[in-house]
Amino acid sequence: MRILIVEDEPKVASFIKSGLEENHYEADVAYDGKTAAMIAFQYKYDLYIVDIIIPFINGIDLCRMIRQKRPDTPVLMLTALGTTEDKLQGFEAGANDYLVKPFEFRELLARVRVLIRSSGLKQGSLTRIVVGDLELDLDKKIAKRGNVNIELTAKEFSLLEYFMKNAGRVLSRNDIAEKVWDTNFDFGTNVVDVYVNFLRKKIDKGFGKKLIHTRIGLGYIFQEE
Repeated sequence: MRILIVEDEPKVASFIKSGLEENHYEADVAYDGKTAAMIAFQYKYDLYIVDIIIPFINGIDLCRMIRQKRPDTPVLMLTALGTTEDKLQGFEAGANDYLVKPFEFRELLARVRVLIRSSGLKQGSLTRIVVGDLELDLDKKIAKRGNVNIELTAKEFSLLEYFMKNAGRVLSRNDIAEKVWDTNFDFGTNVVDVYVNFLRKKIDKGFGKKLIHTRIGLGYIFQEE
C-alpha cells in the first residue's frame, strides 16, 4: 500500500513516514500543497494524509482537487484546528476522516488501516487504472490514451497493467518476468526488452509525453516525464 503524506513540518512528516514504513506501508512526503498537487495524481496512492495548513495550496483546496481526480481514494485530514466548524469544512471538501494534532501514532495507524480497508471493499469492483492521460480498463481489456484506443495483445496488456499498478517504481527485468510471465521464465532471454519495445511503440509513439523510461543497469520505470 502506498500513502502520500502532505505535511510542512519536517519532524511530523518524518515521524509519520517512519511509523508507516515500520508497518509495511510505502510512504512519500510532500511539504507543500503545490508539490503535492504535482505528484498526487502522477502515481497511484491508496491513501492521502493531508495537513490543512500548508504552503501555496491549502489542505482544503488540495482535498477538493483529490476528490475531483481520485474520488475513490480516501483522505485523512491532519490539523491543529479542532473545532466543529473546522471539521465540517474538511468533510465538506471530501475528507474521509479527521485527526487533530497532537495525536498518538497508534491512533493514526488505526485510522489508516480502517480507511484503506473500507476503500478496498468499495473498490473491489474497480477495474480502471489511470496514469496521466493513459487509461486501462481491466474489465473490458481496453487501453486508451487521450481519445485514442490502443490495440494490445494479451501479454502486452498484462505488461502494461503491471507497469501501471507500479507507476513510479523502478522495475527490474526479473521483477517483470516473474510477474508477467510464469516463474519458469528464462531470464537469459531478451523477451522482456522485446515486449517493452512493442508496448512503447503502441502507447508512447506519436504522443508528446513518454511513459516508459529505461533506467540503465536497473530496468524500467513507468511515469510521466
